[in-house]
Amino acid sequence: MRHRKHRNQLGVKKEHREALLANLSTALIQHGRIKTTLKKAKALRPFVEKVITLAKKGSLHDRRIAISRVRDADAVHTLFDEKAEQFADRNGGYTRIYKIGTRRGDAAEMALIELIDADDEGYAKKGKSKAKKADKPAAPVEEPKKEEPAAEAEGAAAEEAKTEEAK
Repeated sequence: MRHRKHRNQLGVKKEHREALLANLSTALIQHGRIKTTLKKAKALRPFVEKVITLAKKGSLHDRRIAISRVRDADAVHTLFDEKAEQFADRNGGYTRIYKIGTRRGDAAEMALIELIDADDEGYAKKGKSKAKKADKPAAPVEEPKKEEPAAEAEGAAAEEAKTEEAK
């Protein structure tokens, strides 16, 4: 069966695709943000996130695997030595893709893919705690105010007086 076997093949042979992803990941690691087509960005995301996970582990074996995939030792050293610390507390989701419209020449959908910073607002997990809800006192419930029948009678009498004056 072929269930869950789909990969973004990008219309090229395996060797070309591996070289393309290696070059895109090198640029992303060095610059932090790159502009490319949406299909390439979606193919790059799982590739670079697996390399970042290797960098978080940080062993010599993981470094050698990353160098074999990314094919640029300087980019891998930058990733392992400097950027891996930023992602230490994050479990996946190291990249973000923004759609930026179509390219003028061939109308290809363009995207901006970037590495997420540690000080990003969406970075911290916001957990829901039942203990916090229990600590808060219950707000008093206000009952809706009922109009008094006398006020309704006065309003009706005033309306009758206006209609009689108009006649």
